[in-house]
Amino acid sequence: MDIKTYIIVAVIKIVLVVFILLTGVAYTTLLERKLVARIQNRWGPTRVGPFGLLQPLADGIKFILKEDMVPDSVHKVLYIMAPMLALAMSLISIAVIPFGPSITVNGTTTALQITGVAHSGGGLSDINIGLLIILGATSIGVYGVALAGWSSNSKYSLLGSLRASAQMISYELALGLSLVGVLLLSGSLSLREIVNAQGQAPWWGWLPHWYIFPQFFAFFIYLMAAYAETNRIPFDLPEAETELVAGYHTEYSAMKFAMFFMAEYMNMITVACVATLLFFGGWHGPVPQSAPAIVQSLMPVFWFAVKVFFFMFLYIWIRGTLPRFRYDQLMAFGWKFLLPLAIANIIVTSFIVAWRA
Repeated sequence: MDIKTYIIVAVIKIVLVVFILLTGVAYTTLLERKLVARIQNRWGPTRVGPFGLLQPLADGIKFILKEDMVPDSVHKVLYIMAPMLALAMSLISIAVIPFGPSITVNGTTTALQITGVAHSGGGLSDINIGLLIILGATSIGVYGVALAGWSSNSKYSLLGSLRASAQMISYELALGLSLVGVLLLSGSLSLREIVNAQGQAPWWGWLPHWYIFPQFFAFFIYLMAAYAETNRIPFDLPEAETELVAGYHTEYSAMKFAMFFMAEYMNMITVACVATLLFFGGWHGPVPQSAPAIVQSLMPVFWFAVKVFFFMFLYIWIRGTLPRFRYDQLMAFGWKFLLPLAIANIIVTSFIVAWRA
């Protein structure tokens, strides 16, 4: 593949992925409002468009046209940079996520991944530390929250950002350790290789070779820590409106607030994608051999999307079901329960891997 074709393919993939991602973020908000309304025996949005389907568009127009209020006492440079940093880090994480195998279009083979392109030799250029990049980008994203709280020059905002920082430190460790068991089983940090390792022959003749089965406790730790990392109920202490007005984004309005809003939902999608890749076999699923070639090429993407949708549904279901933790309960759950459980899982998995070797 020459450099011109490489650039054209890369630009097309970036545009498509960003468009799909932003559309998914918009309609995830509608899905959340509809599902929570159903849980609470309400209707949810119904007025804008058929069944309320144009509500995300109306919300987007509202954010764009709304007056941008900037308090006089803020640190303006950091105040403006904070939402941009949070949004940028959430977008960077998506760049290394593979959402399907390679496909060939008009003789050009390309990977279904922004950072991966199949070359003429038949191999696939892939970032072999994709998982570390995602963990690093999501860790840096908390600086956007911390800077937002400090630069707003508001006690409520500052308390929200301090809570977010402490929460990130507490749960980032458990989240990272929960993935070590998967890395021990797969022997790679490459997300694509981890998925390929789960595409092996089924266990016991029928059970899929997904890491959710030998690493169920690791999956539970990852899910709880990821909820805390994305500041979602029951771990939404940085945004606790009953205590902090709105937390770290109290002084933000219009598109600056929308950036924090979009970053949160993009991080939710990233968490769902990583859970799908590491524990649920990625894009692997039943593909009918009698189907046309185009259907067989798109079925892996379909299965990947179905699994991601399941995790997004789970996010919303938990929000409509569980109450918020107290802050001391939040910290104790991370340090006294999840962290020891993650360490125990690593020890047991290490012994199993050594015994099988």
